[in-house]
Amino acid sequence: MHVVEGQVERSVRERYAAGARAQEAALCCPVDYDPKYLEAIPTEVLERDYGCGDPSRYVRSGETVLDLGSGTGKICFIAAQVVGPEGRVIGVDMTDEMLDVATAAAPVVADRLGYANVEFRRGRIQDLALDLDRLDEALAKTPASSAEGLAAANATADRLRRTEPLIASSSVDVVVSNCVLNLVDHDQKTQMFREIYRVLGDTGRAVISDIVSDEAVPAHLRDDSDLWSGCISGAMTETGFLEAFENAGFHGVQIVERQSDVWQTVDGIEFRSMTIEAFKGKEGPCWERNQAVIYRGPFKEVVDDDGHRMTRGVRYAVCDKTYHLYQRAPYEGQFDTVEPRLGIRLEDAKPFDCSQTATRHPRQSKGLEYDATIEAGDLCCGPDGCC
Repeated sequence: MHVVEGQVERSVRERYAAGARAQEAALCCPVDYDPKYLEAIPTEVLERDYGCGDPSRYVRSGETVLDLGSGTGKICFIAAQVVGPEGRVIGVDMTDEMLDVATAAAPVVADRLGYANVEFRRGRIQDLALDLDRLDEALAKTPASSAEGLAAANATADRLRRTEPLIASSSVDVVVSNCVLNLVDHDQKTQMFREIYRVLGDTGRAVISDIVSDEAVPAHLRDDSDLWSGCISGAMTETGFLEAFENAGFHGVQIVERQSDVWQTVDGIEFRSMTIEAFKGKEGPCWERNQAVIYRGPFKEVVDDDGHRMTRGVRYAVCDKTYHLYQRAPYEGQFDTVEPRLGIRLEDAKPFDCSQTATRHPRQSKGLEYDATIEAGDLCCGPDGCC
């Protein structure tokens, strides 16, 4: 990825630098946060924070959290209280003025909480491997004043990504962001979602609040630099936002909040806030262990992220990976799981073809030779006693 700043990035940086120096009301839509988390946060942070949602409410105790486009640090400082002293919060932003406010506030918040678990790093959210401070240090020693120098600078950036990444792969539990993804140029959004996926652990998740549109944003609005930095020009459509997570490899993608009221309307296009939760962790080999799942409803039929179409109440064959996946968020409670009567050790399991959707006959889980007869009185059919 090239290191030269583009026009969109420059306009965003300039406007948010100004927003760090003085409060600007028009940058994003108002959000109600839990007031108990705001008491420990300095006023200058609260007055210069710009967002459209509160992804911190989906963070859990003890987690490592990465906040993309952390600004003056409001979401980071809220998340710090939710994850507690056993957790950790990392904020990434590219604007020096925003980072100055955040880093000055960090020791104040730590003193009020009684522990320090927040740090801020300078980088681009579409290039989370590149540490901009380390790159600047390298360029100060060898300025890029020619075409050869520019090539050398890009080579240095590539080396830093490999050897000293800003955010290491598979290093965080949850990625959050609050009204920032829309500020990234459309040409770099695919890379940005790949980066979110890369830094998450195998069972990690992303919780992203952003401004979306009900129609595609036309070219003449995309060419307006004020609308770019104002969270309009770079907005993805509602469906495009969801598809971006799917295309990056996430599963269990769901809308957890969608603003019913319109934030702004431009040329008849409605812009509103939406928060998405998406999960990582469906990769890996598929093994046959004679397990089955039964979709409980309420819909007559569902299709999962691998294209498996399942009808309510029908017993379906699944691999060991999918069997356990459906027992975790966000699927837990939607499927009954059927273990085989005689288990197959993982080391003895054979490959399972996950490209098809197949039903599982009960005999496959019970065993073809199973012929036991058990009197009804010998079994209990409910949690509170027998039938």
